[in-house]
Amino acid sequence: MSEFADERYGAAYDQLKRAKDLAPQAATIRELLGLSAYHLERWEEALRELRTFRRITGETTQMPVEIDCLRALGRTEDVEKTFRQLGELDPRPETDDEARVVYASSLLDRGLVGDAWRVIKPGRLVANPRPSALRRWYVAARVAAASGDAAAARRLADAIAEADADFPGMEDLRAEISASD
Repeated sequence: MSEFADERYGAAYDQLKRAKDLAPQAATIRELLGLSAYHLERWEEALRELRTFRRITGETTQMPVEIDCLRALGRTEDVEKTFRQLGELDPRPETDDEARVVYASSLLDRGLVGDAWRVIKPGRLVANPRPSALRRWYVAARVAAASGDAAAARRLADAIAEADADFPGMEDLRAEISASD
């Protein structure tokens, strides 16, 4: 769908709603409708559509988005429950990274820095990380800064910049790290 690919989520949403009426069990329609609703900050609808997508397919790749919807809705217990559920399903590494990014960010937002670190621990800083690992390192750097470990935060930020010089949010991250000194 070109509207979705072009990031015209409002137009995509409208077309996908009509398509859903014609094919309510079409997994791709439900997934793209959920993601369009997510981008439009229609959290309840996004959550409902992505959960339907998961029920139809058994696929867990959008569970991090489900977790983020729950986070936006302030449903803390459901955020934790869904994160644990995903862990039991043995997700792909990329899906696990994304879920950890969302869940650790949720914990950090609530001031639970130690818990956030236990969730986001970045592991080894490899030379050619996958994009989801870079996002994990980014949140890990934020958590390290929040814990007062500016040196660890800088190491993570430097590793991100080395892997992707144009990684979004680096200026904000560096400012956050400087403020933690």
